[in-house]
Amino acid sequence: MDHPLTEIRHLKQHIGQTVALRGWVRNARTSKTRFIDLRDGSGFVQCVVGAAEADPESYELAGRLTQEAAILLEGKVQQHPRTGEPEILATKVTLVGDSVDYPITPKEHGTAFLMENRHLWLRSKRQWAILRVRHTIAKAIRDFFDGDGFTLLDAPILTPSACEGTSNLFGTQYFDEGMAFLSQSGQLYQEPGLAAFGKTYCFGPTFRAEKSKTRRHLTEFWMVEPEMAFAHLEDVMVLGERLTKFIIQRVLEGRREELAILERDLAPLETTLNATFDRMTYTEAVTRLKELGSDINWGEDFGNDDETILMNATDRPLWVHRFPKSFKAFYMEPDPQDPKLALGADLLAPEGYGEVIGGGERASSLQYLLDQIAHEGLERADYEWYLDVRKYGSVPHAGFGLGLERAVAWICKLPHVRETAPYPRMMGTIRP
Repeated sequence: MDHPLTEIRHLKQHIGQTVALRGWVRNARTSKTRFIDLRDGSGFVQCVVGAAEADPESYELAGRLTQEAAILLEGKVQQHPRTGEPEILATKVTLVGDSVDYPITPKEHGTAFLMENRHLWLRSKRQWAILRVRHTIAKAIRDFFDGDGFTLLDAPILTPSACEGTSNLFGTQYFDEGMAFLSQSGQLYQEPGLAAFGKTYCFGPTFRAEKSKTRRHLTEFWMVEPEMAFAHLEDVMVLGERLTKFIIQRVLEGRREELAILERDLAPLETTLNATFDRMTYTEAVTRLKELGSDINWGEDFGNDDETILMNATDRPLWVHRFPKSFKAFYMEPDPQDPKLALGADLLAPEGYGEVIGGGERASSLQYLLDQIAHEGLERADYEWYLDVRKYGSVPHAGFGLGLERAVAWICKLPHVRETAPYPRMMGTIRP
């Protein structure tokens, strides 16, 4: 290689210089002049291979390149006469890895076919853009909590008991100790850490075995779960709003190219960034849903359709709080003003996207938790370690979980969460 190797993302810094690139052929068009659309993982660039500039072997090779062939290319960086974007006037092309009969062609393919070929679908420009936005959101989450005094406290993936109800657990035999379960949430493991660190979070994969095929559900997803000592329901909503705005700010600052590829209208994200989030009690939300045509009754949990109806009627995120205790987790603090209610809060995203954050205040009374465990039919022995939090210096505390994939789907405005994970897991999807 006679010239310095660079990445496509840096080409604007090399206008007028000769550089070397390496990557894969998205598309190759052949006429008297050859055109190669090249990608290297950092970006995309058009490469022009003319008979006058390239050596004969390179010119001939450029005329027979196929989709997804891997190449090395050298050439001069110039500005496209119409767009002003960098392009390469190639002088040398070398084949590194051939590609024969690549299955995902520019024609339309069905979703089932694309999911079966997810390992190759990742190479498409749309999927590249989505997963780079996901990367930025994940980094923003870590930066937010690290910069806000939270300590990362990794939660185990294998657990002895349920956190979010016993009906949607994936189980596995754990040596001679009986059944273990893939974690539904790391929250219970954050609470003991509060007396050590004050504010903690975990960020990792969680699993739900519920048999749901909606556009918002995966069986394996990533969730960030902050927890705060000496905190109440109000603190949850304040922290969740700050986090959401921090994430959107990062995406708007660093991923406009990717959002443009996705044809994402930025106005709703900018509205969210500058708005004060709305708040509504569950009871108020049920009344509002009835006005909007829903047949929901008080005491029923929101379905996806209810969340969509509610959020299509607003331009900013909405906190719904104080839900009926009957369908909330056993560890939620009851509302002192109405013991039928739990001090929980869900953040619903606009544009019909629904819940992206769920959390609330945790019960701090040992006796209340014992009563709840008995009421739910859970084994006290599985939760003795968790009950210790209430025996030795119990304090009010609160937290939430934010689902990464749902956040990505909303911010990218995707129709289904299956595009938000590199290798999504859903009912009927275990490969690749």
